Amino acid sequence: MNRIAEFLEFAYDVALAAGAAILPHFREAIAVEDKRNALGYDPVTIADRAAEEVIRAAIAHTYPDHGIHGEEQGRNVGASPLTWVIDPIDGTKSFILGHLHWATLVALHDGARPVVGVVHQPFVGETFLGAIGHDAEWRRARERRVLRTRQCARIEDAIVATTDPRTFRSVGETEALRVVSEGARFTRYGGDCYCYTQLAMGLIDIVIETGLQPYDIQALIPIIEAAGGKITDWNGGPCDQGGSVLACGDPALHARILQRLPV
Repeated sequence: MNRIAEFLEFAYDVALAAGAAILPHFREAIAVEDKRNALGYDPVTIADRAAEEVIRAAIAHTYPDHGIHGEEQGRNVGASPLTWVIDPIDGTKSFILGHLHWATLVALHDGARPVVGVVHQPFVGETFLGAIGHDAEWRRARERRVLRTRQCARIEDAIVATTDPRTFRSVGETEALRVVSEGARFTRYGGDCYCYTQLAMGLIDIVIETGLQPYDIQALIPIIEAAGGKITDWNGGPCDQGGSVLACGDPALHARILQRLPV
């Protein structure tokens, strides 16, 4: 087994372990703390913190020289250029409502780009995986399916998704959302990480978002790229540090939209 495959299976295992720590708190009456940031209400729960603790402990035991960057506990620089990037619950707002659009995100960044990404939703029991040099994959128990984005070269045929239009605050951001969604078949709001996993499954054509953190996006990049999609910032450059992100299932559509964005 090569190292990428090893790291991918490790990420899968720790995501499942994090899910086991999360599930006892799902759809239960738990305390919610507001970490309020520039985008407003930012909840965190015991489930977020317990899941990150599980993942960090596994990394420290198995790869003690690797760095870790998690949403809840920040960054620990390692001796290795490899850094694990963790969002223990992406979509905490959905989580505290008892909705299903949330998941644990685990990525491995090699110092240049994310090379492994895993998204695990423990209540549904499904996992999305991607890595450099490997097919994107969906797993549920013993089921396995290769993920492929779909062809959609025209915006008129496209389905657009974004988590919350209120995050597009500046004039340029609101104009970007308008030019991407105007003329599309339809636009759907909500979803967090599930916008991107459904794009990798070939069910959504465009995801556009802004205000993201590295741990919001890094696990999703290898999945989308391995499934045949294109994901960048709004200038066409790397988006692994977050910010404004454009993902398309069809690279030809991605190129057309970049030409329309007011950046």
